[in-house]
Amino acid sequence: MQAPALKRRRSPFLAPVWLSFAALGVLALAGWSIWHGARTTLVLLVTPVDAPLAQIADPPLTAEGEERAQRLARILGAGTAVDAVYVSDDRRAQQTAAPLLEELHRTAQTFSAEQGTQLAARAVREHGGGTVLVVAGGAVAGELLSGLSGSKLAGPGGGELYVVSVPRFGGARVLRLHL
Repeated sequence: MQAPALKRRRSPFLAPVWLSFAALGVLALAGWSIWHGARTTLVLLVTPVDAPLAQIADPPLTAEGEERAQRLARILGAGTAVDAVYVSDDRRAQQTAAPLLEELHRTAQTFSAEQGTQLAARAVREHGGGTVLVVAGGAVAGELLSGLSGSKLAGPGGGELYVVSVPRFGGARVLRLHL
């Protein structure tokens, strides 16, 4: 007669369970990073009303321009969450932004026409996923809109609000509103 053999109890192999949890963790981390990285920056580009032909180089706003600046302040008033405000250094842009800045209780960062080309990339880079308001006229506004979306300004006249949606992935979209 043989001695009874020792029976070993085998514990179940837990590698598939641990590997499943690890794979779920990696997938969750990847999903979170894609969701977090897929932010859309909203750029509100306001162009002041074009000045009539004048004798001075930097003319002030006309009565129509002041009326549109007040309308802009009512539209984008205190309920708008704006992360940053940039205003070009020309007089009409400063006067267009003044009522809105007062309504928002914000101060603006002033930029020159030479800095206009870099402002589009800077605004998206520094305020990714936020809302940026830019008030600029003439060629500067055209360069900004072209830099953000590849679009061109609608034409002479000014007094428009361009809502530019710049996603991190994909192309920008532009909505043009006449104030």
